[in-house]
Amino acid sequence: MIDVHAHLNFHKFEDDYDDVIKRAADAGVTKIINVGTQISSSEKAVEFAEKYENLYAIVGVHPHHADKIDLPSDWLEKLEKLCQNPKTLAIGEIGLDYYSYSSNGVVDPTLQKEIFQAQIDLAYKVGLPLQIHNRHAGEDVLEILEKNKNKLQKTPGMFHCFAGSKEVLKKALALGFYIGFDGNITFDKLAPGETVTLPDLAKLTPLDRMVIETDSPYLTPIPFRGKRNEPKNVIITAEFIAKLKDISFEEFQDQTDQNVYTVFDKLKAQNSKRKITV
Repeated sequence: MIDVHAHLNFHKFEDDYDDVIKRAADAGVTKIINVGTQISSSEKAVEFAEKYENLYAIVGVHPHHADKIDLPSDWLEKLEKLCQNPKTLAIGEIGLDYYSYSSNGVVDPTLQKEIFQAQIDLAYKVGLPLQIHNRHAGEDVLEILEKNKNKLQKTPGMFHCFAGSKEVLKKALALGFYIGFDGNITFDKLAPGETVTLPDLAKLTPLDRMVIETDSPYLTPIPFRGKRNEPKNVIITAEFIAKLKDISFEEFQDQTDQNVYTVFDKLKAQNSKRKITV
């Protein structure tokens, strides 16, 4: 099983990431893709990818960081350099976020769009797919992606931790994007501001367009909700959705792992079936 979106590069793992990686391997997780949200965490994701054989990186600036003072003036040059690493698979997580968090609020949407567009342009320049972050901004995200259709890769990328309307899902699929689901699909209630349940969206997503992720250390699935999430828990999410789809876990795992290789060409080129080694 492949976890296509984790953050072992975040501070919550700084004391025990070796143990976390080993637990994931023991659970059957063969690859972990760590994702940056600013330059520093993107650099850390690449550092981990260089240190561990079956860890990979996605680099980018999250919409929350579009206005942060630690965003250097040469951030695009730094990001482009990170893209040259053979284990950097995509640019992400990038996009738009209009949800007001208590710790962050809403970054100026105009600035978010500028940072998003700049990274789409960079992805086109370096030939990488996108990993999209969208919260309460689906129509604007899709409008920008539609305007940039000629800059997208043949397989344009994936929507991370998908949520939104059925129409947003339909349009994302029509553009060629794959859809990521996380541990929050096991939660009983709708997330604030959402109108369609994640299980309903998963049922509407074709199996051959679906990938599975943890967003560790966030979105821990039931029965461990409230604890720090880890890549090993991608198995729980996969088992849950396999039941929704009324197929075996083995069939679900085989197809979703194959989907990951379709989304990320550089991973396919480096395909190794060995488990994670610490």
